[in-house]
Amino acid sequence: MGHRRRGYHHGDLREALIEAALDLIAEKGPVGFTVAEAARSAGVSPAAPYRHFRDRDELIADVARRGFVLFEVELDRAWGGGLPDPISAFNRVGKAYLAFARGEPAYYAAMFEAGLPLHAYPELIAAGERAFAVLRRAAETLAARLPAADRPPALMVGLHVWSLSHGIASLFARGDAARRELPMSAEDLLEAGVLIYLRGLGLIAEPGRSQT
Repeated sequence: MGHRRRGYHHGDLREALIEAALDLIAEKGPVGFTVAEAARSAGVSPAAPYRHFRDRDELIADVARRGFVLFEVELDRAWGGGLPDPISAFNRVGKAYLAFARGEPAYYAAMFEAGLPLHAYPELIAAGERAFAVLRRAAETLAARLPAADRPPALMVGLHVWSLSHGIASLFARGDAARRELPMSAEDLLEAGVLIYLRGLGLIAEPGRSQT
């Protein structure tokens, strides 16, 4: 993964500004630059961005929305319909989460660290919900392994695993200088945490015991 910077072409101003914003986010973070800097990086006049974005927040929101679209694709590809079995597929989703944070740090920062007022950007909310829906579908598939009376709420499971994945990604799997060191891989840490969690819910049998 990782975006490739393209040169500005006439009629492609929006794309040039998105690419410039990604470069600046990678360099300065999602709140560390101005629209004027994005314009300068894209090679256009300071007024040019306002043809497409009313302010920096709207520019960042569009970057974040695009990031969630890519994120959804990666998570859904990793889930692969839950094949060959939902547990291994679920672990692939976790690894894809970490891989996105590592491979697309600028998108990841725009998606989760910009502090945008989400209510102002319904398209961004919708894109984020579609990405989370992959986790929720995976959680529903896992929950279906238990009798109906014993199934945990799929939304709760999805949110818990999302929180665990996001915490590990943000601390230990970043693709920038803010990544903290671990005595193990971030993937191993996440897989162990998810395993313990799913066993606690009864979604994975204890060693030596058959699954319900």
